[in-house]
Amino acid sequence: MRLPVQVQAILFRKIHGETQYLLLKRIPGRGGEQEGFWQPVTGGLEEGETRIDALRREVHEETGIQNVIRIIPDVYYCEFQDFYRPEARQRLIKEHVFGVEVVSNEKITIGWEHSEYRWCRFTTAMKLLKWMENKEALEKLNKILSAEQ
Repeated sequence: MRLPVQVQAILFRKIHGETQYLLLKRIPGRGGEQEGFWQPVTGGLEEGETRIDALRREVHEETGIQNVIRIIPDVYYCEFQDFYRPEARQRLIKEHVFGVEVVSNEKITIGWEHSEYRWCRFTTAMKLLKWMENKEALEKLNKILSAEQ
């Protein structure tokens, strides 16, 4: 059973000192949209899972990645209404965002929920993302990573 809690994994890699972020294009019709839209890895917690368990499961399901270099917790948090599932309409969803670093040559294998993927720089990712909460989360992660350099 899915709980009203979601995790979001903003995957990133570093190539020659440059940070790139992975975005996935949602297939049309998913999330109530007529056209696909770009987003980070996102998914719900299942009963008995911790947020980290769910994060690792969703990263693997949506990208094929099993190994990560590190996880940056508590990048961002938001709450929103679940308008897309009729059985859960008006339910409050709590979303926890993590940064997830992967090796630069990691092979991506997208799942059925997405039509394509793209590694991109911060400015391009900000233009591609649709939802304000996704943009705010990416901005916060980018600030964290910039402060590390």
